[in-house]
Amino acid sequence: MAAPRPPPARLSGVMVPAPIQDLEALRALTALFKEQRNRETAPRTIFQRVLDILKKSSRAVELACREPAQVDHLAASLQLITECFRCLRNACIECSVNQNSIRNLDTIGVAVDLILLFRELRVEQESLLTAFRCGLQFLGNIASRNEASQRVVWMHAFPELFLSCLNHPDKKIVAYSSMILFTSLSSERMKELEENLNIAIDVVEAHRKQPESEWPVALLDLTIAKIAGEEPLTKDDVPVFLSHAELVASAFVDQCRAVLHLTAEQPTGDEEALATIRLLDVLCEMTANTDLLGYLQVFPGLLERVIDLLRLIHAAGSDTTSIFSPCASIKAEGDITNVAEGFKSHLIRLIGNLCYKNKENQDKVSELDGIPLILDSCGIDDSNPFLTQWVVYAIRNLTEDNSRNQDLIAKMEEQGLADPSLLKKMGFEVEKRGDKLILKSASDTPQL
Repeated sequence: MAAPRPPPARLSGVMVPAPIQDLEALRALTALFKEQRNRETAPRTIFQRVLDILKKSSRAVELACREPAQVDHLAASLQLITECFRCLRNACIECSVNQNSIRNLDTIGVAVDLILLFRELRVEQESLLTAFRCGLQFLGNIASRNEASQRVVWMHAFPELFLSCLNHPDKKIVAYSSMILFTSLSSERMKELEENLNIAIDVVEAHRKQPESEWPVALLDLTIAKIAGEEPLTKDDVPVFLSHAELVASAFVDQCRAVLHLTAEQPTGDEEALATIRLLDVLCEMTANTDLLGYLQVFPGLLERVIDLLRLIHAAGSDTTSIFSPCASIKAEGDITNVAEGFKSHLIRLIGNLCYKNKENQDKVSELDGIPLILDSCGIDDSNPFLTQWVVYAIRNLTEDNSRNQDLIAKMEEQGLADPSLLKKMGFEVEKRGDKLILKSASDTPQL
C-alpha cells in the first residue's frame, strides 16, 4: 500500500499543495508570501520542502558544470530553482522568525554554493541570469536586519561569492551582491575586508560602471584608512593599489561634475555626488604615497579635470545659496553640516601633489590659467579648513625650479592680482631688477 500523503499546509486559511513538488505549487506559495500575515503563520516544514526541491534541482546544475553539453537541458531545473529563491526571498521580508527558520536549515550554504555554480557555467541564458539574481535577492533579504543571518551569509560568501559576482557583466547581479556585502559588514568583518583588497578594486570598478549606487563609499573609506595608516604599503600591496589607483582616477574623471548637484538646501541624497567626494579624498591620499604618485601624475585627463572642477566650484561659491559658498556650512545654530567640507581644499591639495617635482604638470596648470585660480581661492572659508595652507603648498610645488611660473606670479603681484602677504607666507617676495620682476625666496621660512 502506498504511503499516505502528508496533509496540506494551511497559511491563513489558504491551502498549499503538499508535497510541494511542481512549479505551480511553488508559484502559489511565492504569491502567498507577498502578504505579511501569511509570512508570519508559515510552518517551518514548508521551508524544508522548498529546500529539498532546491537541493534536487541543483544537481542538474552540478552536472552541467561537469558536462557543458547538459546546459541545454537545464530549463526545467532553472525554473524550479528560480521559484524556490523567489519563495524564500518573499518569506524573509520583514519576518525574523522565517529568517531564523530558513537559516537554521542551512539554506544559506546551499544557496551560496548554487550561486557559485551559476558563475562557473559562464553562459548568458536569461533563465540562468534570473535564477542568479533571485538567489542573490534571497541572500540579501535573509541578511537584512538580522545579525545572525549576516554572520552566516558572510561565513559562506566571503570572499569567493563577492570576488565572483562584483565583476559580473550583469548590472543587477553586481548591485545585489554589493547589497549583500554592505548589509553584512560589521567592524569585525571590515578587518577581514582589509586583507582582501581585490574586493575593494572590484567595488570601485563596479562603481565606475554604476556611479548612482551608494555602496562603494564605505570601501573608499577603507582604502583611505589603509593608505593613510601608520603601516607603509608592502611590496605586495603596491601592485594592487596601482590597479586601484587607475580605477579611482578613472571614476573621478568620468563623474566628478556630479558633485555640482549638491545644494545647500539638499546637501545629501545624491549618492553619486557623495561618492565623488570620497574619490577625491582617496586620490589625495594616493598621491601622497611615492609609490603611487608617479602613476597618477601622468593619468590622462586627471589634472585637467581637477582644475576644471576647481574653477566651477570657485564660481559656485559666489552664490550664497550654494553648498560651496564660504558661509553655506554655518547654520543658524552654528553647527557645521556641510557634506562638501574641505572639497575645495582637497582639489588644491591634489593639484599640488600632481605638480610635485613634475615640470610638465607645472606648465600645464599655468597653461590652463590655474595659478590665478589657486591664488584667488585663498581666503577665509569655514567649510574649507587649512585652505590657505594648501594654497601655499600648491604654489610652492608649482614654482619649484620653474622660472616661467615664478615670473607669472611676480607679474601678478605687480598688477595687484597676487597678495604680497600671501606670497610671504609661501616664502617668496617680489624684487624689481631693472625692467624685470623676480620672484625670489624670502629670508623668512614659509609659514606652513
